[in-house]
Amino acid sequence: MRAGRPALTRLLGTLDPDTFARDHWGHTLHLAGVEDRGGDEFTDLFSLDAVDELVSDRGLRTPFLRVAKDGSTLPESAFTSSGGTGAGMPDQVDDTRLLRLFADGSTVVLQGLHRTWSPIRAFAGDLADDLGSPVQVNAYITPAANQGFDDHYDVHDVFVLQVSGTKRWSLREPVLPQPLRSQPWTDRRDEVAAAAQQPAHLETTLRPGDCLYLPRGWIHSARAMGEVSAHLTIGVHAWTRHHLARSALDLVGAGLGDEDDVRRSLPMGVDLSDPDGWRDDVEQVRSALLRRLRDLPAEDLAASLHDSQRRSARPAPVRPLAQAAAAEQLRASDQVVLRRHLAPSLHTQGERVSLVSRVATFTLPEAYRPALERLLEGEPVTVQELGALGGLDEADAVELARGLLRRGVACVPDQQS
Repeated sequence: MRAGRPALTRLLGTLDPDTFARDHWGHTLHLAGVEDRGGDEFTDLFSLDAVDELVSDRGLRTPFLRVAKDGSTLPESAFTSSGGTGAGMPDQVDDTRLLRLFADGSTVVLQGLHRTWSPIRAFAGDLADDLGSPVQVNAYITPAANQGFDDHYDVHDVFVLQVSGTKRWSLREPVLPQPLRSQPWTDRRDEVAAAAQQPAHLETTLRPGDCLYLPRGWIHSARAMGEVSAHLTIGVHAWTRHHLARSALDLVGAGLGDEDDVRRSLPMGVDLSDPDGWRDDVEQVRSALLRRLRDLPAEDLAASLHDSQRRSARPAPVRPLAQAAAAEQLRASDQVVLRRHLAPSLHTQGERVSLVSRVATFTLPEAYRPALERLLEGEPVTVQELGALGGLDEADAVELARGLLRRGVACVPDQQS
């Protein structure tokens, strides 16, 4: 997590991040009104004009868009068609069909905006760093006086950012607190429907600039008021103790092949439907599992979870042509900077040091460690300074920096998103 957590602070307004972490994270609602947030209405992140640009000018394809009405999701064929000669993919958004559906009261859902809309992509990356968990961003655009989805709960935490119009939210406590991704609301339809008939824990109308934090499991529905409503939903896929447990079991399971007793065959002719015939074998396996779980080094578990974290998101974007040109033209007096959102770490292997990240493993002699440590500080550094830290002359320093640029580990500061 970044010092100060500025992206999270923007969402919380007057509530400081440490208080949010203690009193709300994962279990309790929090509402920050636009006044609490200094009048910031999120206009730099998204707008109704952005919706029109995405669906009309960007050649958007499913599943980056879906459409819902009266609690049901429409088939993709209702709003897609071929792009025509030279772009015949059949799953492209058809803006004419979408216009008709929206005019008839359907809600448009733009999915994966952390991949398709630059301002949101940058903010989502910063927020993920602040929270220490991966995030996704969708937009929901609902015609006046309409509702896209019935009462339901999500299996990830949510920040709701109202960007245009107003929307009335009904919020109810969970029927299953903190559900996992394998425990969707559709498995508990009857419980959710019954809870939706009870008085709401909170009824509130979100206005542009309001931000609502909704922990996973909280039942909710929303209805647009007297004008078109657009809000962003930032889904936060928080790391849980269940992730710890699964990683621990995976590590222990991978090592069981080293156990002589575990490799032993079951009795010949064993009846696997009758545990009495192999009860002693169960005890041997259970004993090995418990011993390995007890002795599992926390460092091994941390390394496994860090690998999972790297796979959970992408780094800040890089422009391949501009990056290649910058590498070719690089001089010792130029600056480079670590590419953002890489989840990097350094590992020593004998007389070599490796910079491991989301995009590459960059291995160099151990003498380069001070240069790599300086790069990992995240502030721009001249090529000449990097070289000096690694004991390199000017020509070798330029080659080191070029290698970092070409592998997408570093970039020049004016290309940093």
